[in-house]
Amino acid sequence: MDFAFGPQDEAFRREVRSWLEEHLAVAPTRRAWERELGGGGWIGLGWAEGGYGNRRADLTQQVVWAEEYARSKAPARSGHIGENLLAPTLLAHGTPEQKRRFLPPIAQGRELWCQGYSEPGAGSDLAAIRTTAERAVDAGAVGVTGVRDQGAVSGVFRVTGQKIWTSLAHEADWCFVLARTEPGSTRHHGLSFLLVPMDQPGRVEVRPIRQMTGTSEFNEVFFDGAVARAEHVVGGEGNGWRVAMSLLGFERGVSTLAQQIGFAEELGRVLRAAVATGAAGDPVVRDRLVRLWAELRTMRWNALRTLGSSGSPGDAGAPSVAKLLWGGWHRRLGELAVQVRGADAAVGPADWSAERPYELDATQHLFLFSRADTIYGGSDEIQRTIIAERALGLPKEPRG
Repeated sequence: MDFAFGPQDEAFRREVRSWLEEHLAVAPTRRAWERELGGGGWIGLGWAEGGYGNRRADLTQQVVWAEEYARSKAPARSGHIGENLLAPTLLAHGTPEQKRRFLPPIAQGRELWCQGYSEPGAGSDLAAIRTTAERAVDAGAVGVTGVRDQGAVSGVFRVTGQKIWTSLAHEADWCFVLARTEPGSTRHHGLSFLLVPMDQPGRVEVRPIRQMTGTSEFNEVFFDGAVARAEHVVGGEGNGWRVAMSLLGFERGVSTLAQQIGFAEELGRVLRAAVATGAAGDPVVRDRLVRLWAELRTMRWNALRTLGSSGSPGDAGAPSVAKLLWGGWHRRLGELAVQVRGADAAVGPADWSAERPYELDATQHLFLFSRADTIYGGSDEIQRTIIAERALGLPKEPRG
């Protein structure tokens, strides 16, 4: 695919920049910002089907939007999980009723989502999950927000278990949950993909996890008989593993290019710090800076190539290759960032106070947060196994 930007793409770029400049000046809250984006028609540009309240954009225009959004330093998206993970999954596996119910509120920025996959003891080994969902006929469920509608409730699932590392669960209205619906099933058998409303006091509890960066975007989520409608099982009961794996394939699309714009800005800060501290005079440091720059360019072209060849043979390992590339790259950048700063990188802010007891500068946050990049979203070991088995056709790893 030719990824050169044509006249229409450049006109689209000007429209994007103009809109962002005008609307970012208001600087609303993150949730209000999602509604602002939805009102402007900027959510769901890459959805395979229209008619759900989103404008359409071809692949190069989606790249333009993602890159300009990152360059504008717009707020981190609260609606990313609904827009880029759940929506493509519903378009691929959802019923017409599920699409009509859930896609328009995502496109309008009105409903936020989180992902209920990982559990204690079932992180990279997702097939080891123990959260259960039992079928029940429960008329009382109609009183639960998100379960209630104008018709009768034909049946529900009662979800019980614990999820962990659930990004933005404290802000989410809904959670898509991978749970075991077949008693006695093991591994990837007997799982279902359920859409669960979060507003269920006493049945859903969210506990933020304080990280060493001082932030708490990850959470533990406890389900104690939480209610999910039977009509809100995506892909059919017992087909959860297939749906869940399909969703992971959507996880690293156009948004990877926007991520790389942020990486380039971080690399620029490290380069400027190296010059300011004199570390750039060290040939080893210079070599590392050049390598990081070259690797970032390689990641961009790999991402563009992958987007342009989507659906071709050999694509099975593409998301894992991308994750391996950027995870290790970002961690090495964090390490170099503190090296070029020297001892100053260990010093806290000058205005440290009781009101701000734990404040990190950009370099410190980069170093600490990037330590997890090769673990979350599937560890490097898991990514290599996926590439070996699914892309290269090597013998499967023995299971204990």
